[in-house]
Amino acid sequence: MKSSPLASLQRFLQQESAAGLLLMAVAVIALLIANSPWASFYFDGQHTYIAGLSVLHWINDALMAAFFLLVGLEIKREFLEGQLSTWEARALPGIAALGGMIVPALVYVAFSQGDAQAMRGWAIPMATDIAFALGVLALLGPRVPVSLKVFLTALAIVDDLGAVIVIALFYTNELSVAYLAAAAGTLALLIAMNRFGVRQLWPYLLAGVVLWFFVLKSGVHATLAGVLLALTVPLRDAAGRAGDDDHAPLLRLEHGLHPWVAFLIVPIFGFANAGVSLSGISLEKLAGPVPLGVAVGLVVGKQIGVFGFCWLAIRMGIAKLPLHATWAQLYGVAALCGIGFTMSLFIGALAFADLPILADETKIGVLLGSVISAILGAVALSRSRPATSAAG
Repeated sequence: MKSSPLASLQRFLQQESAAGLLLMAVAVIALLIANSPWASFYFDGQHTYIAGLSVLHWINDALMAAFFLLVGLEIKREFLEGQLSTWEARALPGIAALGGMIVPALVYVAFSQGDAQAMRGWAIPMATDIAFALGVLALLGPRVPVSLKVFLTALAIVDDLGAVIVIALFYTNELSVAYLAAAAGTLALLIAMNRFGVRQLWPYLLAGVVLWFFVLKSGVHATLAGVLLALTVPLRDAAGRAGDDDHAPLLRLEHGLHPWVAFLIVPIFGFANAGVSLSGISLEKLAGPVPLGVAVGLVVGKQIGVFGFCWLAIRMGIAKLPLHATWAQLYGVAALCGIGFTMSLFIGALAFADLPILADETKIGVLLGSVISAILGAVALSRSRPATSAAG
């Protein structure tokens, strides 16, 4: 079945929007349970051990490897055949993503100076949650031009790539040379399979499970195995064709995996990680460097970084305003980029794995910053007037 780029994009946006709405509901339920008489079951259940790992570790290290596998597949497809396949197409979302990573990190660092423990969370406000953000756009209906949804999707994909690099470089434990060597050998096998024309998916998935185990034991975060596996899955079928859902291995895996990740894995992760007890939370704690740095980084840093870098790129002639979009609408999308949720919670869990108090403060900052960003973005977009002609 041949799938046109436009049909693939529409299917992606519809699934991501629905998944974002589900994620909102799951986050609210997690918060309610964490502050109810059932809170002990919620928190104790996360720390129940199965086969040597806690339930929370199985979710964050194993299930989320599938999430990162999907992220890797989307990154590879977009850079080779999709919205990021040319330098012209990459310019605006790439520059916007860069600003959206640098400025929020600097904002967080400004709030955390002098606190070595808090500084470990500098990357938390860098991330954008594409499902959550597209869920908000879905509520706005046709007020937002498709070009801005494409821009937001491309920006989030580059943003995810940046987050993957940050996790690999800065959130790695003590390394085991033996397991790293075993992981490298497995990765070499996967690359060889690609080079020698293996197009069945099961050998890649089987080797991917082995790769995940070796990466888990190596000290590098296990979820990165998902990205490495994705980069080895062939985009083209045996006849050299791309874009054919029935034959291209990468597309078959991406389309098969996406509903499971969007509607099961990410909601499970959100449910397990969004719950935080609000008992004892005071204004003094909310004003601490971690929750304040995360919240302000997401709300203010993302807006300044994304919109500011876009403004510079467009004014300098490096990029163009998305088709049929206005500056006000672009600002609204920049505000929505402050919805960090999934990846921000994930990085926070890595940064403060052994500091549960700061981990809880991170959740509060992420939830607060994400909600404010969603409201600001939705208000800005709902009040903006559509462009009367194609913008250039």
